Amino acid sequence: MPQPTGFAVSLNVPDPQASADFLTTHLGYAVEMEQDGMVSLKHPDGGSNLIFLRTGLPTFKPSEIAGRARDGLLLVHVVEGIDRWHEQLAAAGVDVVTAPETEPWGERYCQYRDPNGLIVQLVEWV
Repeated sequence: MPQPTGFAVSLNVPDPQASADFLTTHLGYAVEMEQDGMVSLKHPDGGSNLIFLRTGLPTFKPSEIAGRARDGLLLVHVVEGIDRWHEQLAAAGVDVVTAPETEPWGERYCQYRDPNGLIVQLVEWV
């Protein structure tokens, strides 16, 4: 059976560059590819690609799901030192949705809103 050689998540947003700038500035992603209406990011430490597509691109298929991507979506990143991350992001003026909280099962997390309204969540297992 053929094996996948990679994995990516593609999200429709009004302004792909704004979401890309948010992740490159605050979480260390790098741009792998960029075209009109599309930005593909990869983190230097590995993981999946994140691709942002401008909402309404005529090339998007299937067209019946070409609307916005953010409903019910969290972009979750596992980190170490979540409180330091939070201090740094809050000091940079990032829109804080949820300050660090710890769930009973040991998940410490916080959430931020990017310029397109996507929720970026940081998680540390404690």
